[in-house]
Amino acid sequence: MREVDVSFRQRVEAVVAQIPAGRVMTYGQLAGICGNARAARIVGGIAHFGDPNLPWQRVVNKSGGLASGYPGGRSSHARALETEGIAVSEDYKVDVLSLLWFPPTS
Repeated sequence: MREVDVSFRQRVEAVVAQIPAGRVMTYGQLAGICGNARAARIVGGIAHFGDPNLPWQRVVNKSGGLASGYPGGRSSHARALETEGIAVSEDYKVDVLSLLWFPPTS
């Protein structure tokens, strides 16, 4: 993974820390909110190598798909979301439109 701007990483991690249980955000949504709408893949890298104590299970792709790179794969990602009451389909997707969360604006 190429080096990521520390302030971008910090903004991403700060927003992820706020995602409430039972809700999700997308990689692209996080990228845009944190100042670089074209950096969804970088957000994925931050998720993969970032602080393991953050609720990364609440981050999905734009179609609600779960991450194969999640520790333990998609099935572990699904179990983590299901413990929060989120339904996951057999093809490892969530209803992103009904679950999407936006942080409060200041």
